[in-house]
Amino acid sequence: MEESLLELGTMLMIAGMGTVFVFLTVLVGAMSLMATVVRHVQPAVTNDEVTYEEVAAIAAAIRRHRQS
Repeated sequence: MEESLLELGTMLMIAGMGTVFVFLTVLVGAMSLMATVVRHVQPAVTNDEVTYEEVAAIAAAIRRHRQS
């Protein structure tokens, strides 16, 4: 029996959505794995203090960006 155009379209849609779902699942898993590896390899930055010079440089950059 010949399949109708609606059935073929539905099958194609399910196959496409399944492919995208699998790809995104693999992508999330790979990114989580990479984040874990980087977290273990790269030492954590413990200095959370921001100096006044850094604040002034950031403020000057924002001011210059808004002027142009």
